[in-house]
Amino acid sequence: MGWVTWAAIYFTVWWTVLFAILPIGVQRAEDRAAGHDPGAPARPMMLKKVAITSVVSAILCLAGWAVFHFGLLDWRELMAPA
Repeated sequence: MGWVTWAAIYFTVWWTVLFAILPIGVQRAEDRAAGHDPGAPARPMMLKKVAITSVVSAILCLAGWAVFHFGLLDWRELMAPA
């Protein structure tokens, strides 16, 4: 597989991992201002979550690349009719 395919895989994995990590550590704001959503987090920590998401996604994609690169799994066998 080429680099464009792996970039698309990374992009997809990144968004999936982001949605898995977003709810971690969220606490609602105790003193809400008028007009604010009552469920909005006090401190969303988005930069930290984006960094964690990027690292986890890179590890998952590198593991996937290693599986195919070292022949533990072959795309041709996966796509072959039964």
